[in-house]
Amino acid sequence: MSSKAIAIIAGVGPGTGASVARKFAATYPVVLLARNPDNYESLVQEINKSGGKAIGISTDVSSPDSLKQAFSKIEEEHKGASVAAAIFNASGRFVRKPLLEMSVEDFSAGWEVSCKGAFLFSQYTLPLLLKNVDDGSSKYPPTLIFTGATASIKANALMSGFASAKFAMRALSTSIAKEFAPKGIHVAHAIIDGVIDIPRTKEWLKDMPPEAKIGADDIAESYWNLHLQSKRAFTNEIDIRPMLEKW
Repeated sequence: MSSKAIAIIAGVGPGTGASVARKFAATYPVVLLARNPDNYESLVQEINKSGGKAIGISTDVSSPDSLKQAFSKIEEEHKGASVAAAIFNASGRFVRKPLLEMSVEDFSAGWEVSCKGAFLFSQYTLPLLLKNVDDGSSKYPPTLIFTGATASIKANALMSGFASAKFAMRALSTSIAKEFAPKGIHVAHAIIDGVIDIPRTKEWLKDMPPEAKIGADDIAESYWNLHLQSKRAFTNEIDIRPMLEKW
């Protein structure tokens, strides 16, 4: 396990975030960020007991002050460490309403996390990813990954707030990729097109075969494969969907 480079995962919960944390913890010490400590406490214990190293920090990614405090704690725990991989898996409050019934708060709910939060997370992680380029403390190109959704490229009725935020995050990812790829940073946006197979979705497609849902561990594997890519072959966007998903 590398002692000089770490991975940071924002938006850790029982699904994709947890799977990504486990995958990257096999190689790097990991820092898990989530607003609710219940989302990471048992996972931190699991990783530490299994021989990895993990810490969790209660963080509101939409708050500059909260992120500042989080990254101060990261520096205290991992003094001088660079970042090998940063994964932004956080998503704002999901609001599904007719446009004329939406409040400003409803519309802004997704943007605060998916766009503003992604912007702030990038500002804090990119200097540490660039440090990784300079010190060569990890074997693979330092990687910044954003978790998107079907709504990142397709806006359906009643989804104006959520889709606007996801579209914006995709644009942010593209801009960052074009600015930082020449500096050695691999930036990728993942379109998660389908229902992820986690406990709260069990009833959604209960009569459908497993191939109708996306496996969280499979998403983590895809993210890891992005991290492994050579500087001569960066993938900047991927679509991930189960074989039975209509698209």
